Amino acid sequence: MFDLDTWREILQSMNKNRTRSILSGFTVAFAIMLFTILIGIANGLENTFEEAFVDDANNAIFVHAGRTTKAHKGLQAGRRIQFKNEDISHIKDEFEGKVQYITARLFRNVNASFRGEKNSYSLRAVHPDNQFLEKTKIKEGRYINNNDLTNKSKVVVIGRLVEEDLFTKTTPIGKYINLSGIQYKVVGTFTDDGGDNEERMIYMPISSAQQIYGNNDYIDQISLTYNPEMKLNSAIDFGIALEKDLKKKFNVSPNDQRAVRVFNMAQQTKGVNQFTTVLSVIIFIIGLGTLIAGIVGISNIMIFIVKERTKEIGIRKALGAAPKAIVSIILIESIVITAIAGYLGLLIGVGILEWVGPGLKEYFIKDPGVNTSIVIVATIILVAAGALAGYLPAKKASRIKPIVALRND
Repeated sequence: MFDLDTWREILQSMNKNRTRSILSGFTVAFAIMLFTILIGIANGLENTFEEAFVDDANNAIFVHAGRTTKAHKGLQAGRRIQFKNEDISHIKDEFEGKVQYITARLFRNVNASFRGEKNSYSLRAVHPDNQFLEKTKIKEGRYINNNDLTNKSKVVVIGRLVEEDLFTKTTPIGKYINLSGIQYKVVGTFTDDGGDNEERMIYMPISSAQQIYGNNDYIDQISLTYNPEMKLNSAIDFGIALEKDLKKKFNVSPNDQRAVRVFNMAQQTKGVNQFTTVLSVIIFIIGLGTLIAGIVGISNIMIFIVKERTKEIGIRKALGAAPKAIVSIILIESIVITAIAGYLGLLIGVGILEWVGPGLKEYFIKDPGVNTSIVIVATIILVAAGALAGYLPAKKASRIKPIVALRND
């Protein structure tokens, strides 16, 4: 069935009936192209969501302090809520088993210099656990540790871009960097997938910053991660309970939305999951509809092709061709056309995605692409549908007596 003469005959048939071959191939190519573009756009949206949360741990919770907007328990509105070190211990004790990592944060802007090189950077004073919340990757040296906190050491960890700006001719590890007039020893460098802003950051022990920049135990923000074994709904409930507890501790009205604010990544993750699920269902329905339309189209074309070739089938039978050989030729031709057209549709779809991809970023679609295996499966489905659509009428036509087939109009 796969000898050279058979393939030569198939190619001659396709060349002789170019319009028929192009029409049947166009149906498959268009279906695969549209399917590829839809899947690629869906993947681009998912990439956008992943990039938005790449900087922080997926199970992070951020607690911000502000000013009260409502009077409560005899206290007037406008009070400034100030977190302190004791609040870190309070959260650990109150929610034991639910907190994985926790850190305080103190924010400052500093002017940094080293051997004539100068620049301004953001400074974050933190606990060692901050490394896991920020997904910080140590490039060289080490991160801040508990000994640094206990000893209130004047040490810092600098980002990759800080190193490139200030340490152009030497390694920063062990060197002393001047931050707004105070010398700090560089004990580590890091990289961060969050991008340039995160890599232009300097970290130091929270205890050192509290002593140097205020001689107090004030902190600007509390960041933590919930136990990763918790389900999303349990994590959301934990965030709500944490907010209620802190509002009660600071005598804040339960309805005050600005005094204590809790940003829970679990809520964002749940929302993103719901959105992507709905999007996947919509894409699946549209993609399935596209494939069904392609199947119907190629089926109708194959039925027409077999009917058109009824006389040819009669001649073949009159010359002694077996029904199996007749069916095989039609099937192979159908498979060749659909396979080539499907591949072309894939190439066109991928080409369109690459062409329009950069322009889709402003529509929150980043790097739209497609998993080739999914499109190949869709193409195989169309090939199988085309083969089945051609097999049934071809099988029926191959059973017709030669004299009847030759009389067919």
